[in-house]
Amino acid sequence: MTQEERQLLLVDLSARLPYGVKVYVGDDLAMTLRQIDYKCFCESWENEDFKSHSRWKLSYLRPMSSMTEEEKEEYCNLQDKFLCSSQYPVTDAYELFDWLNKNHFDYRGLIEKGLALEASEGMYK
Repeated sequence: MTQEERQLLLVDLSARLPYGVKVYVGDDLAMTLRQIDYKCFCESWENEDFKSHSRWKLSYLRPMSSMTEEEKEEYCNLQDKFLCSSQYPVTDAYELFDWLNKNHFDYRGLIEKGLALEASEGMYK
C-alpha cells in the first residue's frame, strides 16, 4: 500500500467516523469503528506484520450504484442545491459529502482500489 493510499484511507475513515462505519476485523466479522488513533494508525502501517493484515484497511461501503430510487432523488436534489445553484455558496457543498458519508457510499472509488469491501445489503439498516 502506498503512502497516498494510506492517507486516502485515513481521510476517508476519519470523515465517516461519526456515522458508524463498519470495518473488517477478520474471520468475516465487522465492527463499528469508534475512534482512530492517528499515531497508532500511521505507525502500524510501517510494521511489516500489520501490512499483511487487512484489519484497518477494509471498511464496508456501499457502491454508488446501490442507491435506492429514493436515495437517488435525495442525492440529485443535494447536487442541484449545492453544485448548480448560485443561491448556495460552494463552501456549503460539504452537506453533500456528509450525506454520502452518512449513507456509507463509496464516492472515492475505494472498493475498486481494494481499500474497502462492498457492504452487504442491509448492513447499515
